[in-house]
Amino acid sequence: MAQANEGNIGVAADVVGDYDAICQVLQLCTEGEAKGDVAKLREAFHADAQMFGSLAGTRYDVPIEELFALAESAPADTGTYRSRILSVQQTGDAAVGVVAEEGYWGTISFIDYFLLARIEGVWKIVCKLFEHTGGEPPEGV
Repeated sequence: MAQANEGNIGVAADVVGDYDAICQVLQLCTEGEAKGDVAKLREAFHADAQMFGSLAGTRYDVPIEELFALAESAPADTGTYRSRILSVQQTGDAAVGVVAEEGYWGTISFIDYFLLARIEGVWKIVCKLFEHTGGEPPEGV
């Protein structure tokens, strides 16, 4: 895992604390998607967040509420789901997290790019960009 903490000249940086807080938000997101737990997703995402990507040829450029509804109706974990935070890059109050998801709805794999912002001292995901890297979605999803 990588972390860049730049631009904190003259400010006492809490590199470990920021890294842990960012990872906690990313974990809330993947747990929320896995179990269909909208409360965890609402805690992880800013209310005005957006999601972009495509799955099996269908393009998604939507408000994050659509992810919440999808996760609630069709949780990702059907028995084989797992995720890993691959990297975190941070500069001041801005960060990017990269997450791999496998076994989503059984066979789907994604790489997710999350943009995070520290807003009033709290890290929130403001954008999710995903790339479908393998597997086929179940019917009806």
